[in-house]
Amino acid sequence: MDSDEPMGLRARTRNAVREELMAAALDVFAAKGYDSATVEEIAATVGLSKRSFFRYFGSKEDVVLGNLEAMGQSLAARLAERPPHENPWRALRETFAIIVEHNDRDPQRTLPLLRMLEEAPALKARHLEKQSRWCELLAPAIASRLPAWTDSGPDPRPVALAGAALACLDSAQAAWLAQGGTTALSPILNRTMAAVAPLEPAAPESRA
Repeated sequence: MDSDEPMGLRARTRNAVREELMAAALDVFAAKGYDSATVEEIAATVGLSKRSFFRYFGSKEDVVLGNLEAMGQSLAARLAERPPHENPWRALRETFAIIVEHNDRDPQRTLPLLRMLEEAPALKARHLEKQSRWCELLAPAIASRLPAWTDSGPDPRPVALAGAALACLDSAQAAWLAQGGTTALSPILNRTMAAVAPLEPAAPESRA
């Protein structure tokens, strides 16, 4: 047990510095604009050098999008935990509660990030790239909820469903951003997803 503590401490320290850099970056971007801000300015805000910055993030884009891979993993884990016979569309909606709760809990942090994703072409491209990875992560848990695919070749339905659901999430967040986060994201997302396919009632979660 004791041998694990130093690594755990290092990991917590690293995560704390990453969080500090991300918060500092949002402040710098808000003041100067994403394109005009530099890595040196972000690093200096928290007392680090440019070289030290790159120990935590590979690029300026990563300081904004660096948590997306971890978020994708969290979404995949949440989807896998949903009741196995739940309709896949409803299961995806319940899975997105992770993002909905985060946005509604801290809109003043989320709104600038969404605004940058809309306005900075480089960020938008990277965001779409990472979301394609989310489709891959979500697909296995969707496939297990669908009737067997009897045609030859790979089953395209899980990735298609994940992509459609993520498109709904993006559209709902864009509407939420346009309203300045003054209303809850959840009902916007519900209406958006229901426009594509009916949202069946959520299945009761099993209790251990």
